Amino acid sequence: MPNDANIALVPVERDLDVTSVGELRCSIDQLIERGCLRIILNMAAVGYIDSAGMGLIIHEIARMRSAGGLLSLTNVSRPVLRSLTLARVIDYVPVSVMGAKRDIPELDPSVQPLWRWAFRVDASDLAATRAKVARLLDRIPFTADEHFDMALAVGEAMGNAVDHCGGTSLVSIAGFPDRAIVEISDCGCGFKEPAGQGVAVGEWDERGRGIKLMRLLADSVSFSRKCVGTGTVVRLVKLADGRRAHDARETTG
Repeated sequence: MPNDANIALVPVERDLDVTSVGELRCSIDQLIERGCLRIILNMAAVGYIDSAGMGLIIHEIARMRSAGGLLSLTNVSRPVLRSLTLARVIDYVPVSVMGAKRDIPELDPSVQPLWRWAFRVDASDLAATRAKVARLLDRIPFTADEHFDMALAVGEAMGNAVDHCGGTSLVSIAGFPDRAIVEISDCGCGFKEPAGQGVAVGEWDERGRGIKLMRLLADSVSFSRKCVGTGTVVRLVKLADGRRAHDARETTG
């Protein structure tokens, strides 16, 4: 179960029914009690969900929200999505469908951001920098869940930059009508994600902080070397269209 203080990816390894909800409830409750703010249930192995499973999800959603956090489901199969839709569970939890890959429309090169801010990441007070990022993201027409996820993804990227480089890191946020684009750059020895791999290996990955989970929170995550000097640039994109639940319903049609 990859996790840190803020995020956990929890694999649900069999059908979610009356015989398995107790084990999953214990796992989720332990994470909440440790202060985890974002739990993602990987439903790839779940082919069936009954009323007990749906009841567990609704209960844990309520617990997470009351604690200021968020629970969501990923890799949901079409039959399970259909069940969640009929029971209206999908109205309360962010869901991504197995095999679905969200297209990120390219911006026309002539399109300029509505606004752009750039500032240093304060390694001595990351909480203050995260709060500044969250205030800027308030300007994007995100749903509450989209805002939560993007702020958390950027926070993880900034933490990685500080840990990876130990020196000056910069964050740039650009706001567009339909998205936020955030770039975090450091002055470390340089890092580039290996070609053809969904999750990079190495210092970032082995400390369990970032790349795989950031991909679950943002719509696009990419890595490149800085054009000038040494260091890495992490680019996060989050669309803000509020159509996720509607799109999921449409796939069950």
